[in-house]
Amino acid sequence: MRYLLPFLLGLALLTLWEIWVGLAGVPVFVLPAPSLILAALVDNFTALMAALWVTVKVTLLAFVWAVATAVSLAIVFTRARLIEMALYPYVITLQVTPVVAIAPLILIWVGFDNLSRALVIIAWIVAFFPMLTNTVQGLRSVDPQLHDLMTLSGASWWQRLIYLELPAALPAMLTGAKISGGLALIGAVVAEFVAGSGTSTGLAWRIIETGNRLEIATMFASLALLSALGIFLFYLLSFCEWLLLHRWHESFRR
Repeated sequence: MRYLLPFLLGLALLTLWEIWVGLAGVPVFVLPAPSLILAALVDNFTALMAALWVTVKVTLLAFVWAVATAVSLAIVFTRARLIEMALYPYVITLQVTPVVAIAPLILIWVGFDNLSRALVIIAWIVAFFPMLTNTVQGLRSVDPQLHDLMTLSGASWWQRLIYLELPAALPAMLTGAKISGGLALIGAVVAEFVAGSGTSTGLAWRIIETGNRLEIATMFASLALLSALGIFLFYLLSFCEWLLLHRWHESFRR
């Protein structure tokens, strides 16, 4: 029922959408019917799949870099409090500054001939902070008695990190990864919007292009692909979370 009910509800909403658009005579350039959106997806399948692949590459690269840099910096923060006090305000500044405001600067600094690199950097900025904060919180939430046990066992700092802190922080890290995965996709879309160039061939550029041409059905098809990609990333990371935690973590025993 967990999967059947959402499917039936979505099917019912699409049916009502199809019927209402037909009966109300809504113009196609305002709100196309689901059947027209599906037809536009089929007609432009090759171009939309190529654009989807560009967006997927930017999203995955930004996500991987966000996870790698955030986990590394979180380890440094939990080992050196002075470094954390020195850098954390700048990390917060990077997060709270609207990415739309700094994206043009990044495009200029990186260069329009390296547009893909600029897109990855912009998406990384959006995805980085949740991963960092969740990892820091997880590393600092280890049971103090387990730390005492590691001290009595004469464990080195890296043994304490690998065998105690990282496994204990894994639930918080996976939660941060699910948040960062969605934000990496949002960052990739925002970056393509800001780039505003035909050399940016991702789904966001297809949305702008089809909107300017009033090809609203194709625009909705691009939006549907973006939504499907976001849902796929969330459930993929949720599956990874289940795979790593279901045997021992209490959140999967209820």
